[in-house]
Amino acid sequence: MTTVTPSFAHTGLAPALLAELVTQGITEPFPIQSATLPDSLAGRDVLGRGRTGSGKTLAFGLPLLSRTAGRRARPGRPLALVLVPTRELAQQVTTALTPYARAVGLRCATVVGGLSLNRQADELRAGAEVVVATPGRLHDLINRGDARLDQVAITVLDEADQMADMGFLPQVTKLLEQVAPNGQRMLFSATLDGGVDKLVRRFLTDPVTHSVDPGTATVTAMTHHVLHVEAADKPTALTWIAAREGRTILFMGTKHRADRLARQLLAKGVRAAALHGGKSQPQRTRILEQFRNGQVTALVATDVAARGIHVDGLDMVVNVDPPTEAKDYLHRGGRTARAGESGTVVTLVLPEQRRDVIRLMAQAGIRPRSTQVRPGDEALTLVTGAREPSGLPVTIVAPAPAAAPRVTHRASGRPSSGRSRRPRRSPAR
Repeated sequence: MTTVTPSFAHTGLAPALLAELVTQGITEPFPIQSATLPDSLAGRDVLGRGRTGSGKTLAFGLPLLSRTAGRRARPGRPLALVLVPTRELAQQVTTALTPYARAVGLRCATVVGGLSLNRQADELRAGAEVVVATPGRLHDLINRGDARLDQVAITVLDEADQMADMGFLPQVTKLLEQVAPNGQRMLFSATLDGGVDKLVRRFLTDPVTHSVDPGTATVTAMTHHVLHVEAADKPTALTWIAAREGRTILFMGTKHRADRLARQLLAKGVRAAALHGGKSQPQRTRILEQFRNGQVTALVATDVAARGIHVDGLDMVVNVDPPTEAKDYLHRGGRTARAGESGTVVTLVLPEQRRDVIRLMAQAGIRPRSTQVRPGDEALTLVTGAREPSGLPVTIVAPAPAAAPRVTHRASGRPSSGRSRRPRRSPAR
């Protein structure tokens, strides 16, 4: 039975962390945090299951920092490790945890591909208590002799199911074999398939399992729509949707299709940009910042953006190309309706795709509202806020390349969305 903690003040967190929560405007824990904090703070191994956006970052981050506070890392020998599947998620986790780490005098470092290997090695040798890493780059640094994991007393696997999907389990296994054998392990995942259960059995000792919004549960604040559209009408309908007011992520099946759609939208007057794995890490970082600050309003993305990206005020996700698996649908949709906000997930369906999408929705446990639409229909506007674009081509000016960011992050809080800050219950993940 899940233990519910009514407030952070009753958890036993370090006082400096409680004070920082107040500073960040976070007043009460989300269910996954309430459920796991008592056990994780007690040093138990924890298996946490919760949907994307349910607040897992603080669920593992606060106890990790609280239990590490007061210790100092030797060069290249961190004390706590968070493994994540993607660069974007690694950078977001570090950014979310940095103000709390600073509050208790701990140093955070991010270890990901696409950025300077030598710079990251220098940061580790300078000493960092907490390392947030993707498996491949961390292996590189260990093989070079720039890092050792024998002092890691707390290890977290975040989004473990995607690490399995991406083929990282052999690397993750080798890394877990190197951490302190009697340390604490926490594994957070939306699902336990793809070999994740094997990691649990091998590396977690008598874990306490907490399932919040288990399985394929979705937030009640999220609405799901299937818009049936004819092939001849889809390009125009899609352009009208992309021209809506506010930020929108449009998911495509391939990077080439994403690039092409972004160019088409720009030509029609929509401030669009493509985000996918074919772009360099600095490019991806700049595009995300433009999306957060409003220079880009339509982000055309492949599934590289389906995990680990949080943007305040993102209230619509559009599946231009329907995903092929239920969990991909859920993770795409999880970019909206985060931290208690509302959101809409729209899937455009051609006649020949109907049978596959019906099966997909059933597997995901979703009962969408289905509507036949054409460009200019009132129904299209009511569901999506679609409006006719200006038709005047626009250009998104890329900012001048900045120096590679330092891996030890010192800026506090999450990236700004350009909106004024208001108190919130918890940051989402």
